[in-house]
Amino acid sequence: MGLGYSVDTPLKVARFGINSVVSIMDDHLLERMRELHCQREGEPYVAIPASELDHRAKRTTAYLNVLNRAVQRQVEALRKEPVGAGGDIDRHFELLPASSPVRGLFERVRGMKPGAERSVLEQALRAAIVPGTIDVNIMTKCDRTNYDDSGEPLPAEYGQAKAALRGFAQSELHASMVFSAGLNPRLYTYCEEFGDFFPDDAGNLRKKITLKVSDYRSASVQGRFLAKKGLWVSEFRIESGLNCGGHVFATQGFLLGPVLEEFAARRAELATELFALCNRALAQKGLPVFARHPQMKVTVQGGVGTAAEHEFLMARYGVDSVGWGSPFLLVPEVTNVDDDTLRQLAAASPEDYFLSESSPLGVPFSNFRNTTSDELRRRRIAEGRPGSPCYKKFLALNSEFTTETLCTASRTYQHLKRKQLLKRQLPPAVFREELERIQGKECLCEGLGAGALLKNGLEPAHGLAAVTICPGPNLAYFSRISTLREMVDHIYGRANLLNERPRPHMFVSELQLYVEYLEREIAQGSSRDPVQFRTNLLEAISYYRTLALPGTGEAFSAIEQRLEALELPERGVCQDVRSASAG
Repeated sequence: MGLGYSVDTPLKVARFGINSVVSIMDDHLLERMRELHCQREGEPYVAIPASELDHRAKRTTAYLNVLNRAVQRQVEALRKEPVGAGGDIDRHFELLPASSPVRGLFERVRGMKPGAERSVLEQALRAAIVPGTIDVNIMTKCDRTNYDDSGEPLPAEYGQAKAALRGFAQSELHASMVFSAGLNPRLYTYCEEFGDFFPDDAGNLRKKITLKVSDYRSASVQGRFLAKKGLWVSEFRIESGLNCGGHVFATQGFLLGPVLEEFAARRAELATELFALCNRALAQKGLPVFARHPQMKVTVQGGVGTAAEHEFLMARYGVDSVGWGSPFLLVPEVTNVDDDTLRQLAAASPEDYFLSESSPLGVPFSNFRNTTSDELRRRRIAEGRPGSPCYKKFLALNSEFTTETLCTASRTYQHLKRKQLLKRQLPPAVFREELERIQGKECLCEGLGAGALLKNGLEPAHGLAAVTICPGPNLAYFSRISTLREMVDHIYGRANLLNERPRPHMFVSELQLYVEYLEREIAQGSSRDPVQFRTNLLEAISYYRTLALPGTGEAFSAIEQRLEALELPERGVCQDVRSASAG
């Protein structure tokens, strides 16, 4: 969801048993939010200044500990509430699916008269309350080397991703580190420095590892890399390559259904292999080994929009849970979306969601039209000052012009790039196209965090209040600003929050996105192997037909015709590899 949209979501949902993920890449934002929540929670706040050498990790640890203490207090208070009086304890149980035994017990207790039996059952209910986890996320590609005030590079442990990891590792949380965007060897290896990532004598892990992946091969490669270091992957979180929010990592045409089918078939094999590798490495380190297979969850997310889809994924592929993200952007009590952007999302059409090249990472980015961030970018161009001031430098990874890396969305980089472009004396049309590509980059460091500050009445630093938001395209079928209760009821099929637009099945939507992606790649001459890409898509359609999903037959036939009509270049013509199953 970006840097700010779920930065304090645990305070809003964890007491109800709902897990959420906090991005910990922006220590500036974490520090602002820590000050805010210390004030709200009545805790003392002592600033951690940027002048401290390890301020990034210290800010992260301090913020996560504030969240953890606040959630613990919430749960303690909830357990003391009377059952059946309409308080948060009732809400906790009412949010559970009807099939939950705990929900059934709650309904039974609520209908009972006071007495000894009810008291005993109420105690059982209170004991069943388990808060949702406060998991954290690091995008592994955001691993910039940081510099001191004199411009000298700091040691590797003070790099952006390592500092964030250290901040989490040193926190009080019992939670998961969610790694997204693919294998980062030096970051994964750094986990070995912290004992909480290894099992204790009872085989328990205080800090767990979750890997976001988009196919089985990615999971296997990354899982083996970690297992050989004695690091267990507690969850493989399969995400659609294109039908998701934020940065997207398209596979070479491997779609969610076939990927899930392979996981279902080979899950036990993967767990057995990783268990052997992990225990061997633990024994070599002289650390406790796992006496039995630790939990290895397989979960899925990306484009889910109905209870039927949710239930199908659980039943067909045996996944442990299904993640919902973008629809919660329309739930103000859960996520941080400023009022103006919230109104835009509620009134948006499918055409307002698009895949852009606006990220300085050079990775395709799920974008939303007419944001204030894009308006600011265009205004700067019109005023002859393209690019953004670069204060946070999280995505300053380009070393084309300077020793200290620059962000491609920055004013400095775009000025240097334009000068370089002018020297090439390109034809006017080509020059304009190249310049538009250069100036199309947005400052995500400020834009993805601004909404959290604005919603909480805080002034963004340097007056940079323009908002970037990156919902998945599935949000186009939701228009109602909703409550947490309404969204959970929708997820479990107790309500319907979809708007009146015809919504294709999530597998059809993803397939359509991949066809559009392939067409664009062919037009740009950048697909690694368009013939194989198309073949993979056609094979996926054949697989989907075996599932006999309601209402999909005509859609698949139309897509097959579209694929067959593609004019494919000869093999070897496209050289620029831009598709990767990084996960």
